[in-house]
Amino acid sequence: MIVVDTTVWVDHLKNATTPQVICLRNIITNRLAELLVGDLILCEVLQGLSSDREANMVERALRRFAVRAMVDPQTASQSAANYRALRSRGVTVRKTIDMLIGTFCIANDHALLHNDRDFDPMERHLGLAVIHH
Repeated sequence: MIVVDTTVWVDHLKNATTPQVICLRNIITNRLAELLVGDLILCEVLQGLSSDREANMVERALRRFAVRAMVDPQTASQSAANYRALRSRGVTVRKTIDMLIGTFCIANDHALLHNDRDFDPMERHLGLAVIHH
């Protein structure tokens, strides 16, 4: 299963033509894989929209895909451990939510499609599977 990060969904909604958006659209159009929308990602996408009407439309569209909770006590604890492991290597991840998303993907063997440099050290040092375009 592929988790699509907020960065890619936002670019998709803005009709940007980044390599990640092109990859996402190819996956959707050709049904190349199942997509998963994490609850944290759903929240980030929806809070960035300007109206309830727009948020309702986008939420309906995202709910076409599997929506799952991403954080439980075990994931929270492992995310903190992963953060410390990266920090011990001199890497500081800027956003806690990215640590949670990355750890969820690692723990559940999901690949991540993203456009956010915070995930690069997770791929390099923690084994996060990333979709390269």
